[in-house]
Amino acid sequence: MADELTLDPTGPVLITGGYGTVGTELARLTAEGGMPVLLTGRTPERGRALAEELGGEARAWDLSSPAPFRASVRAVVSAVNDPDDRVLRAAMSAGIPQVDVTRWTARLQRAVTLAALARPTAPVLLSSAWMGGVTSLVAAALARALGGAERVETAVRWDMADRAGADSVDFMDRLGIDFEVVEDGRRRLTTPLSGSRTVRIGADPVRVARMDTPEQYTFPLTLGTATAATRIGFSSPAATRMLLALRGVGFFRWADGERWASTRRAVLYSPGEGGTARLRIDVSHAGAARTATVTDPAGQSHLTAVGGYLGLLRVLGADGVPAPEGVVFPEQHPDPSAALRALADLGVLVDVERAGAPAERAAS
Repeated sequence: MADELTLDPTGPVLITGGYGTVGTELARLTAEGGMPVLLTGRTPERGRALAEELGGEARAWDLSSPAPFRASVRAVVSAVNDPDDRVLRAAMSAGIPQVDVTRWTARLQRAVTLAALARPTAPVLLSSAWMGGVTSLVAAALARALGGAERVETAVRWDMADRAGADSVDFMDRLGIDFEVVEDGRRRLTTPLSGSRTVRIGADPVRVARMDTPEQYTFPLTLGTATAATRIGFSSPAATRMLLALRGVGFFRWADGERWASTRRAVLYSPGEGGTARLRIDVSHAGAARTATVTDPAGQSHLTAVGGYLGLLRVLGADGVPAPEGVVFPEQHPDPSAALRALADLGVLVDVERAGAPAERAAS
């Protein structure tokens, strides 16, 4: 590949997938933050109206095509899958700060290896934890308040009425692949959709089950967590029961591979017109515990974009503290309580409850 990016501190922010479901939200946040944008994707005609609205530019960069891409930019945010690491390599080679919100765990691990070999001179924020790393920021804030995080459990309520991009199904279409987790300080393999339980997320009881997400890999490394678990359930109890039943009969194992891809996608991908993003994070340490309920009335794509935007500010050192060095994860934010305030400023509600105490609005 002959992709060539050049660092221009006054140039635009390059957003790959910049006019997709998450990319559009991220582009708006970036432009509202006073930074010009360069939006890329396979069909730039789809992004021209958005680019004109934001005073930016839309250009073609098809990551599946050998055609090279060249641009001068101040930072890169990957809001679309980078299967061959083209965006990652080009940004690292040019010394350009970058954020990636699209990698599932195996691809995040590969990115860490590539970055270790490349020794990047600019920050690389791998922010693919649930919802663009928002879960990681909240968990880090709770851990800071408790003085540590022996156990972090995340429960996600997926609103089936909400919008979702095509990449979201790629993230979830791994339900036939066992993944590694850390429980009580020991590593073991677990099966997707196992360990189901009912959790109250806000006012709703939601049945949730295990899924593979990057924070279950990073928390033991960054927060010293002995147990890290992320579970997901759906706003429709019937949909959750169906997925658990399909898992019970082994559907996601025997229907693996390209032959059944369209069938699996039909099961996993049915986006609506808009809904509310809501999740719960429980952190415990040394006998104390705190619970945070995160709510974004603007939906899951907006919440992911907020995580990506806060990541952009982080790698640029534009959030009040110096930019990081090398490869980092969102939970390594030096002032996670400031990140919670930033979430509130962007319309995300975070209610924190101490064990045995009433909830408090973290933003206040």
